[in-house]
Amino acid sequence: MGRFLFIRLLRTLPTAWGILSIIFLLSRLLASNQLRLSELQGSALGGHALTAAQLRSAEFRLQQRLGLDLPLFYLTPAPTSRETVAYRWQWNGWRNQYHLWLRSMVRGDLGRSFRDNQPVTSLLGRTLVSTLALTSGAFLLTIGTAYSLAIGLSQARRWRSTLLAILHLLQGLPLFVVALLLLLLLANPDLLDLFPAYGLAPSEPAQSWLTRWLVNAHHLVLPWLSLTLVSLPAMVVQLDTSLQHELQQNYSTTARAKGLAHGQVMRRHALRNALLPSITQITDLLPALVAGAVVVELIFAVPGMGRALAEAAAARDFPVLLGGVLLVALVRLLSQILADWLYYQADPRIQLET
Repeated sequence: MGRFLFIRLLRTLPTAWGILSIIFLLSRLLASNQLRLSELQGSALGGHALTAAQLRSAEFRLQQRLGLDLPLFYLTPAPTSRETVAYRWQWNGWRNQYHLWLRSMVRGDLGRSFRDNQPVTSLLGRTLVSTLALTSGAFLLTIGTAYSLAIGLSQARRWRSTLLAILHLLQGLPLFVVALLLLLLLANPDLLDLFPAYGLAPSEPAQSWLTRWLVNAHHLVLPWLSLTLVSLPAMVVQLDTSLQHELQQNYSTTARAKGLAHGQVMRRHALRNALLPSITQITDLLPALVAGAVVVELIFAVPGMGRALAEAAAARDFPVLLGGVLLVALVRLLSQILADWLYYQADPRIQLET
């Protein structure tokens, strides 16, 4: 198992590095100095227009601060002369934007934010705590609820069609609609004011860790429910379909002929085989929860990584966006490895091929 995980890491990390490299190069090509200088022009001198000399000086200082005065890559096209439009490839050496960014990333330094010059690592680290609590809670709640509902659907024949219809209806609702409906129904003083509408509870030094966790959990109930209700239908329908298929197989019929009850046949024999097709959905569940956290954190004003990435995208803060993409790529990698491990645990006959 350890050898398998190591080889999977060696195979997947180059793909993540290639994706990050492409996004880095595109972000630097799309970075508009003119837009950033227009912001500087309106704020640096109290709203007064900058002269041409001041504009050039501000542009030079800004490029130096952001590292944009260096060549973009190891090789860049350069004009052969001013009279012609022909270009040749010029070697820029190791001192270029991409090499400095890659070297810093290997050391764990993701650069500094364009907006406030804060280290991206510390900025994302502060917001990652709330996002981990949000996504991990929604993940566990989705898995546990899907497992319980699938078992209940196989036993509650009378309500099976009604519950499946509700799940299919819920699957067609977008995440922001579900979040807004929960906000209006369960955090509305005119209807049911059961949960806080936004934010997290302020931490107090006198509180114990258990009290602080319970208070924050009370604030995260609606975000958890939003992510769970959106992710739940696909997993329940898939697991229920697989479970019904396994209950009709010959080994289930033989187990019932030996005198086992329906619940025993389902839990001891059919459920393990029915879990195999559903494990694949776990590969997409974790990245989907991370992506959904962006919407949920904006609606419920949760100070997490998704909200920070949305604000960075609006401000074109590319170092913060690259750090967020790196974390999402790592989540995708971990989810794929987790799915392979679960396959092996569900059926030891499956060989972990590298």
